Amino acid sequence: MRRSRAFIPTSKEAPNDATLPSHIFLSRAGFIQQVAAGLYNYLPLAKRVIRKIENIINEEMAAIGAQEVELSFVTPAELWMESGRIEKFGKELLRFKDRKGNLFVLGPTHEEMMVNMVRNRVTSYKQLPLHLYQIKTKFRDEARPRFGLMRGREFIMKDGYSFHATYEDMSREFDAVEAAYKRVLERMGLDFRIVEADSGAIGGSGSKELMVLAQSGEDTIAVCDNCEYGANIEAAKRAARAKIPQAPEEGDFAKFLTPNVKSIDELASFFKVDPYYTVKCVAKKCIYEEGEEIVLFFIRGCDNLQEVKALNATEALDIVDVSEEELEKIGLVPGFIGPLDQDKAKHVIDEDLKDATGMICGANEKDYHFVNVDMSVLKDAAYYADIAEVNEGDICPACKKGKLSFTKGIEVGHIFKLGTTYSEAMKAEFLDENGKSKPFVMGTYGMGVSRLVAAIIEQHHDDNGCIWTKTTAPYLVNIMISNIKDEAQLAYGEELYEKLQKAGVEVILDDRKERFGYKMKDAELIGFPYTIIVGKELANGNVQIYDRSTTQKTDVDANEAFDKIMEIVS
Repeated sequence: MRRSRAFIPTSKEAPNDATLPSHIFLSRAGFIQQVAAGLYNYLPLAKRVIRKIENIINEEMAAIGAQEVELSFVTPAELWMESGRIEKFGKELLRFKDRKGNLFVLGPTHEEMMVNMVRNRVTSYKQLPLHLYQIKTKFRDEARPRFGLMRGREFIMKDGYSFHATYEDMSREFDAVEAAYKRVLERMGLDFRIVEADSGAIGGSGSKELMVLAQSGEDTIAVCDNCEYGANIEAAKRAARAKIPQAPEEGDFAKFLTPNVKSIDELASFFKVDPYYTVKCVAKKCIYEEGEEIVLFFIRGCDNLQEVKALNATEALDIVDVSEEELEKIGLVPGFIGPLDQDKAKHVIDEDLKDATGMICGANEKDYHFVNVDMSVLKDAAYYADIAEVNEGDICPACKKGKLSFTKGIEVGHIFKLGTTYSEAMKAEFLDENGKSKPFVMGTYGMGVSRLVAAIIEQHHDDNGCIWTKTTAPYLVNIMISNIKDEAQLAYGEELYEKLQKAGVEVILDDRKERFGYKMKDAELIGFPYTIIVGKELANGNVQIYDRSTTQKTDVDANEAFDKIMEIVS
């Protein structure tokens, strides 16, 4: 491609709302154009990057026997009603009616559509396993679309779905996809981590996320310093504490006057104990399909409530804050709420408190706390769940040796063990070897294609612009003619351009009548991996090769430049 004919509208100005490097540089370098909140046009450079990402995905999917299909973007709402997800997905699911009054949705994901395509067409265990996938535009009506391609309303996603006769075979495919996704990200030159995750609105028995490590990532992930364990903070677990704080002196259970002591810090200070031996109550309002209720979550005073875990523990659609007035209305005393009185609201107690002794908790009476509480008295009456957020320094649950630390990541892939969640709801069944009808056991596997475009730049950029990896760059080599009026420079650049094209190298020739400095800034902004600078030194038989990732310029004999660049890009 000749730059003089290419549609690459670079700019010095970034969108007003752009804060992330990917949003700034992809806009300024002429990759994307925003048309509305969370909606973007992909310009020629972006399309080239997207196509490369898709090709890598297609090759790795073919290697594990997955077959590509393409489903309708517009989905009949009745399929979502069958699965029971139409309300659970919430307002992100865009609904509309056609001229006949039929209700449809714009697909944010396609579990229902894929199940509908397979049911009654795959009827025997002999036709299993089956793995189908697509690379398709999706739409989620995000309340706050932001960060460019990182959180848009419309996006490109690869979503795959596998159908199996047994859970064992589904787990085998799950592992195969995990390995394939790992190869995809490795081929793109990305630093990433595969972590345990919450299944969210998709459902199922377990899931993993693929996280590209970047400080601009929205997700916090806990990683072990001794093994490969990693988990999204929403799903992270921990082993038993290696060191337990010194316990308070033993004594009898009693109610103790604690005037104006409401916070955990105040409580620990008042009794001169570690917050580990206090019980914190976090009151929330849980919203269900039908109705709502106040739920009291109890954790150790040294911990924090993990709201996604809390949401899962109650099976609510949403969880929101509750006011002191609402608590007082049902007879609770804010600041002094404890777990021993279970009549006024539903209780969920963190598993770490199940057999705790020597605890201090609210007495459900103003200015009073209970001391020397044995939590085991609640063992049969209470509901326990893992609802506490892990802390940095906690012990890894996998190796039981390493310590957990936090880092930031960008979710670019999510794989789920669905089981029979959708097949049972939608009556998608097959006949097993005994002629018995059974629901398909399913897995689902997503990868954000357009999000990967942004993730690459979040991990690979500098102050001057994008730094594309070799396998994802829109063009691998940029030939820049410093002075287009110099006949020798023009002739050399044209000849090298033709040779590289014939050799199959993706090359662009910057033949614009612009100043050297302007062209160089464009090359850095766009992020071509290599730029061959054809300038004044050509008269002395030399050109320069500029490596974008190292910003190093290397003098090369003009007669050897072709062989040198072929050696570099091979």
